[in-house]
Amino acid sequence: MDPIDDTAAGALRATLRGPVHLPGDSGYDAGRATFGGTLDQRPAAVAEALTPADVRNAVLVARAHDLPFTVQSTGHGTRVPADGGLLVKTGRMAEVLVDPDRRVARVGPGARWGDVIAAAAPLGLAPLSGSHTSVGVAGFTLGGGVGWLSRRYAFAADSLLRAEVVTADGELVQASADRNPDLFWALRGAGANFGIVTSLEMRLHPAARVYAGTALFPIGCAAHALARFRDLAPSLPHELTVSFALMREAPDALLDGPVLAVRACYAGEADDAVRALLPLWRAAGTPLADELRSMPYAATEGLGGTPPRQFELFADLPSGLIDAAIDAVERPVGANAVEVRHWGGAMAGAGPGAGPVGHRDVPFSMTIDGTGADAASLRPYATGGSFLNFLGDTERTHAAYTVEHYRRLRELKRAWDPENVLGRTHNIAPAPALALSHPARTA
Repeated sequence: MDPIDDTAAGALRATLRGPVHLPGDSGYDAGRATFGGTLDQRPAAVAEALTPADVRNAVLVARAHDLPFTVQSTGHGTRVPADGGLLVKTGRMAEVLVDPDRRVARVGPGARWGDVIAAAAPLGLAPLSGSHTSVGVAGFTLGGGVGWLSRRYAFAADSLLRAEVVTADGELVQASADRNPDLFWALRGAGANFGIVTSLEMRLHPAARVYAGTALFPIGCAAHALARFRDLAPSLPHELTVSFALMREAPDALLDGPVLAVRACYAGEADDAVRALLPLWRAAGTPLADELRSMPYAATEGLGGTPPRQFELFADLPSGLIDAAIDAVERPVGANAVEVRHWGGAMAGAGPGAGPVGHRDVPFSMTIDGTGADAASLRPYATGGSFLNFLGDTERTHAAYTVEHYRRLRELKRAWDPENVLGRTHNIAPAPALALSHPARTA
């Protein structure tokens, strides 16, 4: 790793309010760390931004000194190391303000979902967060964002109302339905390709309490239960989100061997939830354990989830696919878990102008806690599409979008970041230079 030159380091320290860490400084290792130590990245400098001006100045310094540029908040979704460049961390910009009348939260780029949930809960409101409160709001939302309320209220990206963005050329702009609408469209699903978000304004939803939890069933009932789940999925109420997780080891220490874990969340009353779940329960049989109950929305973190080491989308769940998924966790050496989830609902029904999130018309996904070999028997049934938040392979970024959306994103990338300054991510490369005009920008 080449060290940053004194002029660039001096420019960073002179123009940023937040601290700047170089290799050997006491804060360098903490600053470069990613969540769970997934990457041992070695940036030439780490700058901790405190304000939008810090982010803007960091971009300008990086461009002036030809430093590769990367931005991270919590580091959960980091796929490309920031080696040899400038790494800007926004974790200290974690403010959360809630407007109860408008049911809107204004959130800094360093905020985590736990911060937003805590601010919204006393008002009987909830954000469209994921399964873990430690995940950063910005990366989750810009990558699409799917959680326990998504069938009722759509993707987290769909709840985004406005964003303040530092562009690749160091300009601070607003993005919304009526200000830089092309940029606003791209932000809702294309990750960090189009700018560094310095604040987000998003809808909150009435969900003070939900009926949720996990029930465990014998693995022997899985084939019949999954087939019934497949058949019932189109008619399930949008308030109900369900996943069927085939697990090699039971999460309950009192149980032995593989089990079927049914995780559910109903955004409504308990009686309605029980009625909605009854057909699925009849198909699965008598549970070995049943922990479903009415709970605050914040408690849904206890439902857990399957680590998305492999992820695939499916148009259907034919018997051959169901058998292959069960075999993947039952064979002597295989996956730790395969979780089947039904998408649909409000996620599939977004109206005109919705962002380029994933493949909205595909109803099922499988999240595999295992290797590529563990997923090999499932892939022949898959669509080939993916979802940006769960996509580990940066060579397959295009798979997170429809062909038409990917084409449009590349054209917009050419307009907003023609030099691909913001390329150290799930990169969407600029389209070739044609007769593309830069869209009119509104500050």
